Amino acid sequence: MSAVRDEAAVVSDGTSGRGESVARAYDQVRELIVWGRLSPGNWIVESEIADRLGISRTPTRSALHRLQQEGYVIALNRGKERRLIVAPLTQDDARELFHIVGQLEGLAARSTAELPSDKRAAVVKRLRSLNRDLAQAARDPRPDPLRIFDLDTAFHRTYVESGAGPRLLALHDATKPQAERYIRLYISSLVDEITTSVEEHDVIIRHIADGDPVAARQAVDTNWSNAALRLSKVIGALGERGSW
Repeated sequence: MSAVRDEAAVVSDGTSGRGESVARAYDQVRELIVWGRLSPGNWIVESEIADRLGISRTPTRSALHRLQQEGYVIALNRGKERRLIVAPLTQDDARELFHIVGQLEGLAARSTAELPSDKRAAVVKRLRSLNRDLAQAARDPRPDPLRIFDLDTAFHRTYVESGAGPRLLALHDATKPQAERYIRLYISSLVDEITTSVEEHDVIIRHIADGDPVAARQAVDTNWSNAALRLSKVIGALGERGSW
């Protein structure tokens, strides 16, 4: 009986170890992509990624498969050869991503607006503070794009974490970083539009404060839809990245 338990423990530990390696590889490769250290359109060589991360090719392959499912990498067929590349940044993809994020965050905002008044008031206080800081950052003589990015991200994350359940949060965590790839790359050219975004944030805050879930959801969707239009214009002017 003891031997059976010991064997089961070994199997369990081995499975857990492999799972942790895959999760680590996934997190690290996704971070490289989101931060642009693996550039849009670049070929992905499994062995090179494994060596770079200091792990074996098996968890690396599993991590890349998951990243492909989520849209961070795509497969291209060149004759008999099938290769993975970092997903390009294109107008069509940006538009789709921003609308998806808008729907996900809209659901979270709806739930946040349905919170009890005391909890809702705490969220609203935090949102107002972040939006004031964002407005100030945009008015600086030399706006810092990274600070603007961080403040905007924190604003959205506040009402998402307040209202999203575990399923919605998992979907958001898998999708939002893909949108952040675009924001990080093009943020310098979007700084002039931050004042408009701040005004749209004010509408979101007002509806959450009023406890109006339908209006809060619509306000978030409007913010992201307008952001998609703003970004599309910038991509049109500066060009897509990594498209073939």
